[in-house]
Amino acid sequence: MEEASSVLTRGAVQRRGPKTPEKQAQDQSGRKPGRRRPGRRIKEDQEEETIFRDVVSFSPDPLPARYYDKDTTRPTSFYFSSLEDLLAWTPAMEDGFNVALEPLERRQPPLSSPRPRTLLCHDMMGGYLEDRFIQGSKVQNPYSFYHWQYIDIFVYFSHHTVTIPPVCWTNAAHRHGVCVLGTFITEWKEGGKLCESFLAGDERSYQAVADRLVQIAQFFRFDGWLINIENSLSPAAVGNTPPFLRYLTTQLHQLVPGGLVLWYDSVVQSGQLKWQDELNEQNRVFFDSCDGFFTNYNWREDHLQRMVAQAGKRLVDVYVGVDVFARSNVVGGRFDTDKSLELIRKHGFSAALFAPGWVYECLEKSEFLQNQDKFWRLLERFLPTHSICSLPFVTSFCLGLGPRRVCYGKEQAVGPWYHPSAQETQPLFGEHKLAGDSGGWVKTHCCLADAWHGGSSLLLRGLIPPEVDNVAVRLFSLQVPLPPKLFLSMVYKFEGSTDVQVALELTTGDASSCHVGGISVLNADSGSRHSPRPLRVPPTKLARWSGRCGQQLSGGWIQCCYEVSLHGCLLQDLLMSFSRPPGSREEKGFVCRLGEIQVVDANSLLAPLPRVQKVTISQLRWLPLISGSEGRPAQLLLSCTLQWSFHLLQARCFRIHCREQTGSSSTTDGTEKPTFLGLAFANQYRVVDVVVGAARFGQDGRVEFLVEPVPREGFQVPQAEWGRAALVYSAPQ
Repeated sequence: MEEASSVLTRGAVQRRGPKTPEKQAQDQSGRKPGRRRPGRRIKEDQEEETIFRDVVSFSPDPLPARYYDKDTTRPTSFYFSSLEDLLAWTPAMEDGFNVALEPLERRQPPLSSPRPRTLLCHDMMGGYLEDRFIQGSKVQNPYSFYHWQYIDIFVYFSHHTVTIPPVCWTNAAHRHGVCVLGTFITEWKEGGKLCESFLAGDERSYQAVADRLVQIAQFFRFDGWLINIENSLSPAAVGNTPPFLRYLTTQLHQLVPGGLVLWYDSVVQSGQLKWQDELNEQNRVFFDSCDGFFTNYNWREDHLQRMVAQAGKRLVDVYVGVDVFARSNVVGGRFDTDKSLELIRKHGFSAALFAPGWVYECLEKSEFLQNQDKFWRLLERFLPTHSICSLPFVTSFCLGLGPRRVCYGKEQAVGPWYHPSAQETQPLFGEHKLAGDSGGWVKTHCCLADAWHGGSSLLLRGLIPPEVDNVAVRLFSLQVPLPPKLFLSMVYKFEGSTDVQVALELTTGDASSCHVGGISVLNADSGSRHSPRPLRVPPTKLARWSGRCGQQLSGGWIQCCYEVSLHGCLLQDLLMSFSRPPGSREEKGFVCRLGEIQVVDANSLLAPLPRVQKVTISQLRWLPLISGSEGRPAQLLLSCTLQWSFHLLQARCFRIHCREQTGSSSTTDGTEKPTFLGLAFANQYRVVDVVVGAARFGQDGRVEFLVEPVPREGFQVPQAEWGRAALVYSAPQ
C-alpha cells in the first residue's frame, strides 16, 4: 500500500483516536440487551491505510496505573477500595477495555419467571487473579467455569469495597443468558466509618453513591449489585439503608434492563451485625427494599420452613446460601452439596452457591475438569436449565483456554493460554442412557487434546447396543423462532477408523402450524424430531461462507452442511445422533470430537458487513531487546494501543495481527503472512512487547497492524477486507 493517505506524527498519534468510551456507550445505549441486527458481509471496497510516524524513544509517557499492569502495560480489570475512588470515577478511554462486548442473551424462561433460580457467587483467593488480564494470559491449569446452563445469576465477589466484575466473566456469562452482579461490601471498623459517611446524612449522600453504582453497571454492561454490609450501623445509617436500597433498585431498573439488587443477610433493622441464616422480621425491611435476599449459610430445615410464610409470593427471591467449602455448621457442601439443594428446592427457594471453586482450590489441579464435572453432575437434578433464544447460534465449544491455539484446524500458537472472554457457548454436559436394559449411552466431556477452533472441542463417547440402530444426545436447549430458511453446519471427526455414522438432528415446536422442508421426520414416537439432509454442494449464493461443505478439512476434520426451509416453527433442541451402518447388528463403540456447530439465518449471510474503520495507534512504549554493534539495539520491543470503529453488536470478537518490514522500502505488498497477536472483545487492543527490528540511521522501520473482524455467524473474513494501520518509525537523531 502507498503512504498517500493520512500520515501522522507521534504527537498526532497521541491526540487522535476513535470515540471515547462515553460516546461509544451513547451510540450503543439505544439497543436492548439480547436484540441483534442480522449478520452482514463486508463491503468489497477498500479504504486507504493510515500511516503513523514515530521517533523511537525509551522514555514513554506513563499510563494510568489503575488500568494497566505496571510491568507489562497489559490492560487489567479493576476495583475501587474507597468511596472517594468510587465517587471520583468518570469514564476514560482506558475504561473501554472493560466494557462487555456481549449483551445479555435472551433466554427462556426469563429470570423474572416464578421458577426457583440458581445463583453462583464466585469467591476465589481474593479475586482478580489471572482473570484480571482483559486480553488473556499464559497460565497452566487455570480455573474455568462452563456449566452455565444450570446458572441464572453470577456474582463476582471480593473484599474490595466496589468489586467490578472482570469483563471476561461478563462476556462469558452473557453469552449463556446469565446475568452478572458486582459486589458492594463494607466490613469491620473501616466499613462502619464508610457507611456512616454516606448513610448517616441526608438523602443526597446515599443517592450519589447509588447513582455512581448504577452508572458503573450501565457503562461496563453488567447487570447489578450484591450489597453486603458486614459491620454495625448507627441508628441514622440503618434508617437510611432501606431508602438507599429502594433508590438504587429503582434507578438500576430504569437504566439497566433486567438489572438486580440483592441484599446479603448480615445487618438487622436495629443496626447490629447479626447474621440470621434466614429471612425474618429482623431483616425483612431490606428484602422489601430490593430484588432479593441472600441468606447466611448456617441454616437448618426449620429456618426454611419459617421462611415460607415470610417470603409469601416472593419465595424465589430468597436465595438460600450454601457454602461449598462447608465451613462452620452447615448442611452439605463439597461433594455433598446436593443435600443442601434437596432441602432448598423442597421448600421452593432459590439457591446461592458460594465458592464452588472449591473443586479447584482444594483438590488436585490436574483432575480439575473431572472434579468439576462430578460436582455439577451430583447437583443437576436440582438445577433446571434455561434455553437460548436468538440467532445466529455458533459455538466451537472452546473453554477460553487450552494448551495451544487453533484457528480453523490449523495450529496458530503453541503454549498454554487463558482468555475467558473467548469461551464459546457450552453444551449440556453429562451422560445420556437409553431407556430400558439395552445399555446404550453417550457421554459428553470437554476435550483439551484437540480443537477445530480455539483451545478445545467437545468429546462424545458412546455405545450402540445390538438391539437399537442409533443413540443420540441432546447438546443444546433452544427456544428460537426460526426464519424461513436456515443454514446449519457441523465440524467433526472420529477417533480411529469407524463405520458409525453421525448426524445433526433438531426438534421443532408449534407442530400444528410448523411446516418443515428439506428434512425427514424420524418416527412417530419422536414427534417433532427431525434429521436434516446433508448438502452435497453448498448453495451458490452461500458459497462464500460454506465452500468447505462435505470436504475433509485441516487436521482431519469434516464439515457437514444443511439448508432447511421452515414456516411457523420454533427450534427447541439440537442433538447429535450416532447410528450403525445398515445391516450391522454388532455392538458399536465410538469416540467423536465435535469442533463447531453453526445455526444461522441463511438470508443474513447475504447482507454486507460494515468494515473496520479508523484504525489508530497511540500510547507507544519502546524497549531495547538485543544489542547490536556500537551498543545500539538491534531489536526492540514495541507496545502500543490500537483503536478502531466497528458496530460491536455485529462482531463476536476481533483477531489482531501484525506484519513487520524493515529495510529501504517503507511499504509492504501484503504477501507476508501476518503474525497473530491476540483477541479483542472491544474496539481497542493493547499490543504488548512485539519484537521488531531497530531502524537504522537513514532507514525507517515499519510494522503494520491488522484488525480482523469475526462476524456473529463465525465465518472468516478475507484478509483484504480487514482494518489496518501502519507505524513507520525511525532511530533518534
